[in-house]
Amino acid sequence: MTEKVKIELEYLLKTSPKVLESMLCTPSGLSEWFADDVDIEDDIFTFKWDGSEEKARLISKKNGSKARFQWLHDEEEGNDSYFEMRIDIDAITKDVVMQVTDFADDEDETEEVRMMWDQSISDLKRVLGA
Repeated sequence: MTEKVKIELEYLLKTSPKVLESMLCTPSGLSEWFADDVDIEDDIFTFKWDGSEEKARLISKKNGSKARFQWLHDEEEGNDSYFEMRIDIDAITKDVVMQVTDFADDEDETEEVRMMWDQSISDLKRVLGA
């Protein structure tokens, strides 16, 4: 098993933390910007895109501040990778910042992962009207 490459991204969002939290932690919120459709059963989220689907476990959630998921295929392979969306408030400007942590399979895939998040966050901003 090869070591995955950790990617950390930061996005400034013009919204309230409470509104953003519902977009990160609920199937209805996630289906507005992250996937075409999202279902949940227990702590397993099923994300659907263009006829395909991926399942992820919600492994950590802190109200008002973060949601961390692990793809089930990574879990089954004993891989410690995850993707996390964290809400931070800038202490000086009071701006809402979303910190994203994700992993690429290798160095060649990092740009693809960054572009995927850039597009998803663009969709999120459109939904939020930000």
